[in-house]
Amino acid sequence: MRSSLTVLAVALLGMALSGCGGTENGPGEAAEPAPAQIVDQWTSCAKDAPRAGETITLPGTQTSPPASKEPTTGRIDPTFTPVAAVICGRETRPGRRGGQQQMATERRAEEIAPLLAALRLPSEPTGGKVACTLDMVVPPWLALVDDRGRWLRPQIPTDACGKPRREVIAALAGPQWSTVDTRTIGQVESAAAEAAGCAQQWTDMVWVETRSRRPGPAGPVTRPAAGPLRLCVYQVPESLQEGEKPAGDFVYGGPLPTERQAGVLRALNNRRAVVDCATPATRFAVLRPLDGERPDWYVELDGCRRFLVTPPIGAAQLGQGDDTLVNLLGPV
Repeated sequence: MRSSLTVLAVALLGMALSGCGGTENGPGEAAEPAPAQIVDQWTSCAKDAPRAGETITLPGTQTSPPASKEPTTGRIDPTFTPVAAVICGRETRPGRRGGQQQMATERRAEEIAPLLAALRLPSEPTGGKVACTLDMVVPPWLALVDDRGRWLRPQIPTDACGKPRREVIAALAGPQWSTVDTRTIGQVESAAAEAAGCAQQWTDMVWVETRSRRPGPAGPVTRPAAGPLRLCVYQVPESLQEGEKPAGDFVYGGPLPTERQAGVLRALNNRRAVVDCATPATRFAVLRPLDGERPDWYVELDGCRRFLVTPPIGAAQLGQGDDTLVNLLGPV
């Protein structure tokens, strides 16, 4: 299991900078933030920040729950004396029976003097002759709690590049964070998908490409590397079948048997005219070399039964499948 410091480092990196609040007085000049909204009583991350750290959509969830109304961030009011800090977040862990699960976590620290000092620093003016990197950095969802149980969300002071000041990042890594609660949000990857070497979700690219633009005819299919192919089959929920990017959930898959692979490649090399059809597929297959390199083949297993070749160079190519191809892509 990763240490709390490692988890914090992951939370601090790789996400878009957001939620800083405040306004600007003028070009490059940061405004004095308004006081943070003080909430009467801290309960838990599950109640007060149920969506904190949410960065992915879990397989099988098609709509997002209503966004919780969170208090506005701002400066720490002089009359508010924090005695503890709480971080709410999410992380992915191995499931008990294989696969991957998304877990919500609540961590708490009480030795927070360096953190408070860093949070009270002003934001630096942006712009000027400062070389800024392209990486995005944002602290985790943070709350401060006082001795009366009230809480607020402090505004994070930023540097000249608009990123959290290094003093804040260092201070967040400093306290001894104790995990006070974890709960399972849902399954990110099933044990079956993991065993098959397939992603839990995939987008039906035949539908995406034919809706956004008309791919050219496939002609002879782009030849794969000499190695074997992996088959991954996905089921698209009815509610998503006519969306812009219909995501399917894993059904079955694994390395494609050698005897089947030869037949599949022959079927993908046909020059059959593509039917004029707009029926969305409920199931589709993805074929990829076991080494993970492109090209990918997408095959509609029902509906219009078209297939799409996405070569590493050049435009995607559309072809027409048939019953033989569909049968060859059955469970392995």
